Amino acid sequence: MVKSISAGLLGLGTVGSGVVKIIENHQDKLMHQIGCPVEVKKVLVKNQDKKRDVKIDSYKLTTNVEDVLFDPEIDVIIEVMGGIEQTRDYILTALRNKKHVVTANKDLMALYGSELLTVAAENECDLFYEASVAGGIPILRSLVEGLASDRVTKMMGIVNGTTNFILTKMSKDGRAYEDVLAEAQALGYAESDPTSDVEGLDAARKMTILATLGFSMKIDLDDVRVKGITEITEEDLQYSKQLGYTMKLIGYAHRTGDHVEVSVQPTLLADSHPLASVNDEYNAVYVYGEAVGETMFYGPGAGSMPTATAVVSDLLGVMKNMRLGVNGRSAVAPQYPKQLKLPDQMFSKYFLRIHVKDQVGAFATLTALFSERGVSFEKIIQLPVKDSELAEIVIVTHQASLKDYEEVLQQLNDLEIVKSVKSSYRVEGDGSL
Repeated sequence: MVKSISAGLLGLGTVGSGVVKIIENHQDKLMHQIGCPVEVKKVLVKNQDKKRDVKIDSYKLTTNVEDVLFDPEIDVIIEVMGGIEQTRDYILTALRNKKHVVTANKDLMALYGSELLTVAAENECDLFYEASVAGGIPILRSLVEGLASDRVTKMMGIVNGTTNFILTKMSKDGRAYEDVLAEAQALGYAESDPTSDVEGLDAARKMTILATLGFSMKIDLDDVRVKGITEITEEDLQYSKQLGYTMKLIGYAHRTGDHVEVSVQPTLLADSHPLASVNDEYNAVYVYGEAVGETMFYGPGAGSMPTATAVVSDLLGVMKNMRLGVNGRSAVAPQYPKQLKLPDQMFSKYFLRIHVKDQVGAFATLTALFSERGVSFEKIIQLPVKDSELAEIVIVTHQASLKDYEEVLQQLNDLEIVKSVKSSYRVEGDGSL
């Protein structure tokens, strides 16, 4: 019978501090759940003398990672330091030393998750990573446990709080992208270098993890088609509203038969869609299962305490497995070989905004081009462009294959009457125009 459980932390930043607070303040609940106390024994930090907003005995702090990884009394390593290559080496060392691991590192798991889970299983260790996707929302545990008996066919969601905050403020307040980004940075929602968030890379890493688990298929980061929010304009958002849509950065994973597609891109959601009302820094993931139907998981996607809650929940899972003697048995290898959809197997509606020469026959030329590729119009708006001899045409298509739509885009650029293709986005649902 285990009398106590000791944890070692790699990192004591925002999330690490939250983990320490929860373990200290919820000790009675942890005792009730597993029947023994939990102690944070060692914490790896960069500077032992730094002032922190969490109380922790100085003798528990160390700048030497070996004090954590090789301490025989430490049962579980909690990684909340970030980084990829060096952190991968630390976690591999921990697992080979028979220590269980809990991590919040989405970048690491998106790139090396398969390798790390294999090493964990070989050493009869748990490797849990719930906090790597959508902060405090228990989406990974729901896929692995709650929906384990179902066949997931589609997952779509808002999995990056920074971009959702920016798009919410741009759409609702009519503010410029650069202005809202500066506010997001001031509030701590965006990093000083926001590239990973605004270019969709952060969301792509999360969708890699979700798709791998949801479809039981090894999806790699390179399999995700990615487009960020930096090119979204005020005009795009205005037309979205006019057509009955809300613009969101959506992670999308869809399975048809044995083939899957995974993407992250700005998407016009019908105002009636549940994800359209998810605002500011909040995250939400919509999951479709053949048996359960539609479910949605909603909550804070980041922040110290929500993410720390997910980390400590994983820690609790490890400890329960220790009490039962079943560590290292929860990881299940992907069941299906990876089969990605080709462009002619991907179908969607599309929003397109173009500037054309305002002359007789221009629209007929456009219509003929779309018709040749079998792409039809659901909605059309045509307006003159102020102080020019151009017309702005906004189109929402009916369902079309990505192959046909991309060929239309290419041929549009070659037309003499087309001045420029201003924007193009995926559309989900029916607007209200």
